[in-house]
Amino acid sequence: MKNESGKETIESLLREGRIFHPPSELVESSNIKAFMDRHGIKTYEELLERAKDIEWFWSEMVKETGIEWYEEPSKIMEWNPPYVKWFVGAKYNIVHNAVDKQVKIRKNKVAYIWEGEPGESMKITFGELYTEVSRLANVLKALGIKKGDRVTIWLPMIPELPIAMLACAKIGAVHSVVFSGFSERALLDRILDSKAKLLITADGFYRNGKIVELKSRADEVLDKAHTIENVIVYNRINEINVNMMPGRDYWWQDIVKGHSRSCDTEILDANDLLFILYTSGTTGKPKGVMHAHGGYAVGTASTLKFIFDIKEDDIWWCSADIGWITGHSYIVYGPLILGATQVMYEGAPLYPQPDRWWSIIEKYGVTVFYTAPTAIRMFMRLGEKWPARHDLSTLRLLGTVGEPINPEAWVWYYKYIGNARCPIMDTWWQTETGMQMISPLPITPLKPGSVTKPFPGIDADVYDPNGSSLNKKDIGGYLVIKKPWPAMLRGLWEAEEKYISTYWSMFDNIYFTGDAARVDKDGYFWVQGRLDDVLKVSGHRIGNSEIESALVSHPTVSEAAVVGKPHEIKGEAIVAFIVLRSGYEPSEELKKTLRKHVEIEIGKIARPDEIYFVTDLPKTRSGKIMRRVCRALLLGMHPGDTSTLANPEAVEAVKKVIS
Repeated sequence: MKNESGKETIESLLREGRIFHPPSELVESSNIKAFMDRHGIKTYEELLERAKDIEWFWSEMVKETGIEWYEEPSKIMEWNPPYVKWFVGAKYNIVHNAVDKQVKIRKNKVAYIWEGEPGESMKITFGELYTEVSRLANVLKALGIKKGDRVTIWLPMIPELPIAMLACAKIGAVHSVVFSGFSERALLDRILDSKAKLLITADGFYRNGKIVELKSRADEVLDKAHTIENVIVYNRINEINVNMMPGRDYWWQDIVKGHSRSCDTEILDANDLLFILYTSGTTGKPKGVMHAHGGYAVGTASTLKFIFDIKEDDIWWCSADIGWITGHSYIVYGPLILGATQVMYEGAPLYPQPDRWWSIIEKYGVTVFYTAPTAIRMFMRLGEKWPARHDLSTLRLLGTVGEPINPEAWVWYYKYIGNARCPIMDTWWQTETGMQMISPLPITPLKPGSVTKPFPGIDADVYDPNGSSLNKKDIGGYLVIKKPWPAMLRGLWEAEEKYISTYWSMFDNIYFTGDAARVDKDGYFWVQGRLDDVLKVSGHRIGNSEIESALVSHPTVSEAAVVGKPHEIKGEAIVAFIVLRSGYEPSEELKKTLRKHVEIEIGKIARPDEIYFVTDLPKTRSGKIMRRVCRALLLGMHPGDTSTLANPEAVEAVKKVIS
C-alpha cells in the first residue's frame, strides 16, 4: 500500500515478515565487508562462525582499530571465572590511542563540534583536545591526584566533561562520572562509596531554556563528602553567584593557567582500572561497575567501526548523555580512538522547538546518528512535519540504544529520519558489558524490533531456568553471554559478593544479563526487557528498591512498593503504592510532596508518574513486599498464587485504589 506520493506507508512497511535489506552500495563499501574480504570470508554466517575463535577475532580487532601497546601482550585472554584479564602483560593507557596518537596524525582534524542549548557553537581539533587534556592533567597532579585515586565528575554536556575524563585517565586516576540530572544525594552516595578525593563540576548549565545550577547544589553535600579535598568548577554560565571556599575550590579557567600544554601519559597495565560507573540494581544501593583500559578500548572501538561503519569523513552523533555508559563508550573513548569527528549537544531535544535535533543534523552534515527509542517515540508523537523541515540527506546509517524498540517506532525512524534508505543498527548492551553486544552490521538483513544477531566474537544465548538453550525455539527465556568479551566489567567496586551473586550465580560460569529474550527460527534475538526488579525508564535503569528507599525516607511513609507499567513514550512509567504512617492522610498535595522528595533524593528521572495510597501491601510470611502482585493488579492481570501471602486481604486493598 502506498500513499498519494507513491511512498510506502508505515502500515505497509510493517506487514508481517517484512525484512529490510541494506543498500548494496553500503554493503560493498562497508568496513566489515573489507575485513571479510581480507580474511577470505564470504558470508555473514561464515563471519560469525569464524569469530567463535574469540582469541583470534579479538587479536584481529586490535589491528583493525589501530590499538598501540607500549608493550605487547604475552597472552590474549586469561579467564578465571568469573574474572577475566584481556591482553595480559600489555602496557597501555587508553589516552594514548584516544588523544596522543591522534595529535600526531590528525592534529588539525575536528574531534568535537559542540553546540550549546542557547545556540553558541565551537569546534575542537584533536590538537586542541590534547592541549586541554594535558593542562588539566597537570593540574590534577599538582593537586596530589595519583594513579588509582578516584575523581568524581559532575558536569553537563560540555567539552570539559570528556576533557576531565581523559585527564584523569592520562595520569592513571579513576574517574566516576555522575549524571548531571541526578540529585545531590545521589552525588554524595557515589562520592562516599568511591572515596573520591576530587570533585570536578560547573557553576551550571542550560536545559529547556533555564539555568540549572550545579555548584550550589554540590555545596549542599560537600560538608558530608569528607573524602573530597578539592573542587574544580568550570564557569559555564558566568551569571550565577557561586560560593568558592578558599583553599578547596578553584575555577577551572584560572587553575589551568600557567600549566604546561603537554603531559606524559602514565604507562599502565592494560588491566588497570579506567573508571567506575554506578548503575541501578535490585538493592537500594547502586552498583559501581568497573572497566579497565585495554579490553574496553578494543571493544568500544571495534564495535563502533564495524557496526556503525565509521570512516574518516563521517560526522558521528550519539545523542546520549556522557553520564551514562553510552556516552562513555560512544562519545568519549570509541570515537576518539577511531579519530572520528562528532557532534556534542548540551541541551534538550525539544528546545526551543521540536526540530532542534533535525536542525543540528542538517547544520553539521551528520552522517551517522545514534539515539534512544524513547526519543524516537516522542518525535513520532509530535509528527513528521518537524523532521520534514530539514535536509537529512547526509544521513547514511541510524542506530538505537537503551531499550527494545517497538516495530512501529522502528519503521517511523526508518521512513521519516532515514528516508527509507538508512539501515537501523538496533543495539543491545549494558553498563556492565561496556560495548555493543548484539546488533546488526551494515551487511545484516533487518527485522523491525529485533537486535538481530550477536556481534562477531560474542557468544550469546537464551536459556530456560534449567540452563538449557532455547536457541531458535522462539520461546522467551534468560539472555546470557557464554564467553568473556574484551569490554566486560572487571567486577563491582568493593562488592565482590554482589558481583558474583548478581551476574554469575544463575548459571555456572555464564554471565546472566538480567534481561529476557527469545531467539526466532532465523537466529534473530528479540530482547523483551528486564527480568529483575529494575525499571527501564527512557532507556535508563532505575532500581525499584532505590525509589522505594527514597519514599520510605520521607517521614509520612511507612512502606512503599514501586513497579513499572508500559508507557508509549518512556517505555515504562513509575508507579508507587504507599502505606502512610499513622496520623497522615492521603492527599494530592502529599503526592506532589513525595514526587519532589524522590527528585531530591535521586533525580527527576526517578519521580513516580502515579502514586496510590493503600492501607496495606501484599507480603510474604517473611515480610517481603510482593511487587509482582501489585504490578499484575495494576495491569489488570491475575495476581497468581496468593496462598503464600501473610495478608491476602492486601490484594483487595490494592484492587480498591486502582479500580
